[in-house]
Amino acid sequence: MKSNLKYSLQALFVFALLFGSCTEQDFTLGELTAPSNIVIDTEIMGQDANNPDGDGSGDVKITVSSDNAIAYKIDFGTGETLSLETFSGTATKKYTKTGVFTYRITIVAFGAGGTSSVATKDITVRSDFNVDPVIVTNLTGDSSKTWIVDKSVAGHMGVGPWTGEFSPIWWQAGVNEKVNCCNCFYTTQFTFTKNSASNTFSLQVTSPDGAFTKTGSLASIPGIPSSGAEGCYAYGGGTESFSFVPSATGNPNSLTQTAILLSGSTVYIGYGSLQKEYEIVEITPTVMKLRIQGTETGNAWYLTLIPAVL
Repeated sequence: MKSNLKYSLQALFVFALLFGSCTEQDFTLGELTAPSNIVIDTEIMGQDANNPDGDGSGDVKITVSSDNAIAYKIDFGTGETLSLETFSGTATKKYTKTGVFTYRITIVAFGAGGTSSVATKDITVRSDFNVDPVIVTNLTGDSSKTWIVDKSVAGHMGVGPWTGEFSPIWWQAGVNEKVNCCNCFYTTQFTFTKNSASNTFSLQVTSPDGAFTKTGSLASIPGIPSSGAEGCYAYGGGTESFSFVPSATGNPNSLTQTAILLSGSTVYIGYGSLQKEYEIVEITPTVMKLRIQGTETGNAWYLTLIPAVL
């Protein structure tokens, strides 16, 4: 009797499962309403009747509001974009290109179910900057000075997150780490020149063994193959002007609060898969440490260089 009861209960349980699985259930996503009424408010620091483009600091406070938005993404008009995780609707941006320039801010507002709406606003901002003469002297020798990557120290190359952390916490190169695979990393020379007559600056890259870079869209210099592993690739070198700009990263470890901004894409410093603005974290007559956003924009790369001739 116990055995029959056991099997009867099992059959009843199986029947309930089968019956339940055949029961139709209705699911609804609710109303999918795209964000609307996006308002982009901007406050340009120091802006008044006498300074319509601001006080020259380049600082702008940006606030976004809308109906039915649950997250935002912002493009500042400089090629720098903040993701959903880092932009909650309020941000402060330092525009560092020296002079008066107009930038188009683009906001993507995301609503329920992946709906989205876009709004833009143009702002004109003035940025003034006078570089510390000591930085110029250390970098160029007040004439011309050549630098190379310092393979003799650990951490001469490293990578960490671009936001929220200002050290290479993800990876650091060991001494001579790239010698066997990519010795061009160490033989390429970067010559910084001060043109006193015109008060301008230029960078010449001489690369006898090729450029150390990634390939395809991750390369920041021309002529690199569309695919392939990280390595040394044929590169004819080049010369290009650069300027000094105030650092815009908010990096508390920067001793200079200054960056090198390349004018184009034909030259690079150290690694050919980086953006054009190189924050000078530290510079003395004998060492230069840089922090740069990678072409994979979530990454910050770190480089240590020394003069080619000490």
